[in-house]
Amino acid sequence: MSDHLKPTQSHRILAIHAHPDDIEITCAGTLALLKQRGHHITIINMTAGDKGSAEMGQAEIAAVRRGEAQAAAKLLGADCFSGEFLDLEICHDNPSRRRVTELLRRTRPDIVLTAPPVDYMSDHEVTSLLVRDACFNASVPNYATHQWDPAKPLDHMPYLYYVDPIQGIDWYGQPQLFDFIVDVTTTFELKLQMLACHASQRNWLLKQHGMDEYLDSCRTWSGARGQQIGVAYGEGFRQHTGHPYPHGNRLLELLRG
Repeated sequence: MSDHLKPTQSHRILAIHAHPDDIEITCAGTLALLKQRGHHITIINMTAGDKGSAEMGQAEIAAVRRGEAQAAAKLLGADCFSGEFLDLEICHDNPSRRRVTELLRRTRPDIVLTAPPVDYMSDHEVTSLLVRDACFNASVPNYATHQWDPAKPLDHMPYLYYVDPIQGIDWYGQPQLFDFIVDVTTTFELKLQMLACHASQRNWLLKQHGMDEYLDSCRTWSGARGQQIGVAYGEGFRQHTGHPYPHGNRLLELLRG
């Protein structure tokens, strides 16, 4: 059990998802609430978004998207960096497990928010699996990450939560379960401001997926989740409570103060 900190103490929160803008879409409102309560926030995008353009090459669009991610994190007052995987090439193998475990050991989170196990694309789903494994592996002293200057193992297993899949549906368009919805009405405008930092993605989504109104789509989905608990805007989560991950909803405890 991850009872090394009381809910009233400052916690380290890690939000780790596949691409720049995934975190803003799925859980930035909740991160803002946690930041308001004095907790330390780190954002990790597994990739730098190197394939997120039809006009720019990989290095050029990756540089643009790194800058957009940093600008969004700055609005929140969060640390932000890339795991330096490549778009559409995140794989569940031993080198990747070691890399993500090292990321957790370096950021030393008490709570981890990550991609859901089932989503519309492989990068999201493999990120979810790698982070789940890393939460388990990070506190195992004999699990080596093979880094040249490795961080020390964690002294606890962090609480693990999955954010909503895109539009809250599975591969067949069926609604997926959630454990709880966080009311993000008071932080929703900041969430939109953070998402708006990812300007390169509006053109990409319009060309690749036929999706326009980048911000309006976020507003619509967050509004739908909010309606389910009688508020204007919400974000859904599911907690990983399988053996031997921590039980007890520490995230909700922090949000309730």
